[in-house]
Amino acid sequence: MSLGDGGQGSLRALAHPVRLQMLSLLTGVSLTAAEIARQLGITHANASYHLRNLLASGLIVTAGEEKIRGGLAKRYRYEPQDFTGEQVTFFYPAAAAELTRRAEERRAGGVGVMSDAEVWVEPAVWQGVRDRIAAALHDLHAAARPPGSPGAVRTSTTVALFEMERTGEQG
Repeated sequence: MSLGDGGQGSLRALAHPVRLQMLSLLTGVSLTAAEIARQLGITHANASYHLRNLLASGLIVTAGEEKIRGGLAKRYRYEPQDFTGEQVTFFYPAAAAELTRRAEERRAGGVGVMSDAEVWVEPAVWQGVRDRIAAALHDLHAAARPPGSPGAVRTSTTVALFEMERTGEQG
């Protein structure tokens, strides 16, 4: 990601929960501001404002234009990327809030997987697990369909894998 402001725009963009919802909607599919506004229950003007912020920060890209009712509407798309450095300072708290929101909308009786772990493992195990999960996330993003697609299920996926500082070692 190349950001002319040293990444500060992406930091501010990640700090807003509506923008995280937009990134999720724009994963694997391109949408217009009007389509996003309908999905999120916000005004077209509000959706456009947040999209401009995401675009300026380099977190989304334009994915073409189409004629709609005599006007021209831009389509936007999010290409998933790794957040690094200071970006995670803003991303993790916003993602936690987004996960809480999504949990409130989960389908009763729906099948899911949940795990939380802070463990010590051999480097080869860590790399293998990390690579398999990264591959699965890539597959999930590539399979994303427009919101409300017939036959598709709405899912929530939040994964944060990272190496931690080596505190708590046995002596």
